[in-house]
Amino acid sequence: MSALAVDAPRQGTLRRLSTFIYRRPRVALTLLLLPPLLWLGVVYLGSLAALLAQSFFSVDDFSGLTVYQPTLKTYGELFTAASADIILRTVVMAASVTIGCAVIGFPLAYYMARFAGLRAKAVFYLAVMLPLWSNYLVRVYSWKLILAKEGVVTWLFGLVGLGRLLDGILALPVIGGPSLSASYIGMCVVFIYIWLPYMILPVEAALERVPRSLIEASADLGAHPRYTFRHVILPLAIPGVAAGSIFTFSLTLGDYIIPNLIGNSRPFVGMVVYSYQGTAGNVPLAAAFTMVPILVMALYLAAAKRLGAFDAL
Repeated sequence: MSALAVDAPRQGTLRRLSTFIYRRPRVALTLLLLPPLLWLGVVYLGSLAALLAQSFFSVDDFSGLTVYQPTLKTYGELFTAASADIILRTVVMAASVTIGCAVIGFPLAYYMARFAGLRAKAVFYLAVMLPLWSNYLVRVYSWKLILAKEGVVTWLFGLVGLGRLLDGILALPVIGGPSLSASYIGMCVVFIYIWLPYMILPVEAALERVPRSLIEASADLGAHPRYTFRHVILPLAIPGVAAGSIFTFSLTLGDYIIPNLIGNSRPFVGMVVYSYQGTAGNVPLAAAFTMVPILVMALYLAAAKRLGAFDAL
């Protein structure tokens, strides 16, 4: 009886509190959103604000110590020829990977959405998601071995008599190299493999939402299937492609592991940030370089929003 007597006031307080929250939806919404907003505002936006503040400092050339005085000197270093080359190289690679993922992923997503049955679709979903179950580094190192000079790809080209074709591709300026694992071609292949699921799934979801009545209406009006695909299906699938491109473009833009393991020694933005905040000890310049992908993605997201990308996420 004494335990029941102690619990009774506690239960009464909890009931009054729940009634108070239930009668005030705004209070309930605030309590639900407070933890994620605190995380977003303090941890995420707070770290970005600290990073932005660091980018306005500089490093003394003589002592190597950070000078905590506001200056635009660090941002001026981004406009040098070497820094511009790094930024351009990173953006071009991100755009190439995005285009490659769209070209490869769209036909598969289209088949999954329009033709595959329930069992086949489940198998396709499993096949698309299965690489994500393995470790990122394991997959990258596996591709490093596959694309090596003595790897499977070189062996297959030689087996079918296309060794000279591969040598000609590797002899191309800029994108070539001594082997696929030491070239931009191999780096692009690995990037496409790693990020391809992030393109397929949004495109497939967008194609699933295309009403069959529109396709049937186009056929009833005598439109050729190619005309229907070009003027009905493809425009409605563009938001899915734009949504997938947000993932592939942004993930490539900031990645530093694949450029470290695949390709030549020419740096990318992620590699430069990792180097400057680590062994080089130039945190302000690393913060300034970090602002570049943020600015690029802000412009990219603005363009993707106009294409309806956020409706397909």
